[in-house]
Amino acid sequence: MHMADALLSPAVAATMYVASGTAATVSIKRLTIDEDAQKLPTMAVASALVFAGQMINYTIPGTGSSGHLCGGMLLSALLGPEAGFLSMIVVLTIQCLFFADGGLMALGANIWNMAFYGCFVGYYLIWRPIMRSRLFEGLGPKAGQRARIIAASIIGCVITLQMGAFSVVLETTLSGITELPFGAFCALMLPIHLAIGLVEGLITSAVLCFVYAARPELIRDVDPAAGEAAVFGQGAASGRKSLVTVIVSLAVLALL
Repeated sequence: MHMADALLSPAVAATMYVASGTAATVSIKRLTIDEDAQKLPTMAVASALVFAGQMINYTIPGTGSSGHLCGGMLLSALLGPEAGFLSMIVVLTIQCLFFADGGLMALGANIWNMAFYGCFVGYYLIWRPIMRSRLFEGLGPKAGQRARIIAASIIGCVITLQMGAFSVVLETTLSGITELPFGAFCALMLPIHLAIGLVEGLITSAVLCFVYAARPELIRDVDPAAGEAAVFGQGAASGRKSLVTVIVSLAVLALL
């Protein structure tokens, strides 16, 4: 979903910088120092996993854009929407400056399309309502929590990736650069990102279900009392080591 500079007019690019910059400013103001010392290591390791996952991408012919996993839902579920959004900004900026993945002029649009929807829309409108609902209560506390995690992850990833893909089409069309008709552009972008959203939802739910089993307190809007930490770890240190190990392993596999 990374956009190249050639897809945007200066006016649209500047507008998206203002929108993303405003969201970042609000996030910084709302983000307070967390008393949990594990927050920063979790931010670093989760961001590394998202960075690795985003590096696996492919060009969508005729659009000037690419398709890949985003990771906003995963980061917001682990870190909260504000910290997740700022982590995504770091990831996307590094990719832009050092890997030429997305243009510098288009960075504001890329942040909005990939970070804003996944972190804020995905969290506040999908993740939190589902996780705080009574869905799947009949399955029992543990199974019900896992079912809500899976449902929120898949629904959130599918919807937010569709929103991001549609924004790419809208921003490019408003820039007046592409010769593709609006409908044809949508037909190229949306079905591909529907499939990507389903895959990302499955990956996100798998990672979060593991975290729920090992360290349920790390996931937002989950009741730690219903978790299974005692089964999978011998105390907090063991759970923390297991979490870091699995996320680092997933990041290495993604790079391979």
